[in-house]
Amino acid sequence: MRKIKDQKTSVVKGKEIKRKWHFIDAKGKIVGRLATQIATLLMGKNKVNYMPNLDQGDFVVVQNAAQVKFSGLKAENKKYYHHTGYPKGLRERTAKWMFEHHPTRIIWQAVKNMLPKNKLRKDRLARLRIYPGDKHPYEQQFKKVIKKD
Repeated sequence: MRKIKDQKTSVVKGKEIKRKWHFIDAKGKIVGRLATQIATLLMGKNKVNYMPNLDQGDFVVVQNAAQVKFSGLKAENKKYYHHTGYPKGLRERTAKWMFEHHPTRIIWQAVKNMLPKNKLRKDRLARLRIYPGDKHPYEQQFKKVIKKD
């Protein structure tokens, strides 16, 4: 039987964190399932030494955001809300309108809501890059390509 003294937990220091670049092609994928993949990578939950109080996540680049899909009737029924700050300033947009005008905001909003609501969320979202088409300036950084169907 092992003694308690033999069991040690290693804690990762801030300088020891190594961030990878992940490339995700969003063409034909469902928004919610794609957002869970991205949120997991941004939090670093896929790493062996994951700790919820440390920001160990990786960089994520998403391309073809304009070609994602909604499941069911969400394109017509789902609403996005924001408030202008003025009286009667609550605005609502359908998912179909958002998809036509701001396709990158759909994925960004879904990932933002899936991340924990704490002080680390802003830094995690800063490592997310979303592009509506194939072109992006991060061709040299790719070390790992994710293709899940």
